[in-house]
Amino acid sequence: MEDIATVSRPRERFGLQGRRQLWQWRVTVAVGVIAAWSFLAWQAARYLIVSQPLSHADAIVVLSGSATFGERARRAALLYNEGRSSKVLLTNDNRRGGWSSAEQRNPYFYERTIEELKWLGVPQQNIEVIAPPVSSTYDEAVLLRGYSEAHGLRSILIVTSSYHSRRALWTFRHLFQGSETQVGLEPVETGIQTPSPRTWWLYLRGWEMVPNEYLKLAIYWFRSR
Repeated sequence: MEDIATVSRPRERFGLQGRRQLWQWRVTVAVGVIAAWSFLAWQAARYLIVSQPLSHADAIVVLSGSATFGERARRAALLYNEGRSSKVLLTNDNRRGGWSSAEQRNPYFYERTIEELKWLGVPQQNIEVIAPPVSSTYDEAVLLRGYSEAHGLRSILIVTSSYHSRRALWTFRHLFQGSETQVGLEPVETGIQTPSPRTWWLYLRGWEMVPNEYLKLAIYWFRSR
């Protein structure tokens, strides 16, 4: 009769080897899934980023964005200081920022944008806030078309955050069809107030931006049909 110990040892070795192989297979699959997801997420984020440069424009337009007003103001100031335009226009989303001890109130984000622009070298007299308040990119495009026609602007250069750039450019082109005003767009580089396309999915703000932009793109597309 075969000894029980001699039978159990090969079975134990086989069981241990099988579990090790299963663990290795799971690790390989997990690494593959993460790599595939990272690549797809990177491409999805990159797709949202577009630009339409203009060497010169009648006005630089800074779109409202309470969470990213700082990076948009810095980009607009850079374009102004490069001589791309002598006028900076702001829209107003009617939202307020944090408490200002100096002013003893909560300033509007367009007011904070003005202060940022002035600090970066844009004179007060070259900055204008367009009324009335807006609540969407669509509202901003409608407002800017009316302003451009009323003031004879032949070109405007939009400044907005990277992940907002495709929807913004599509909306402005759609609403400026038939207009004599040329529309350009300069997105802000990622990494300032928005995460990089390679790593956006590692940050809460990235999840608030990238998937949300795809949802809004779909809504805008269906509304335009």
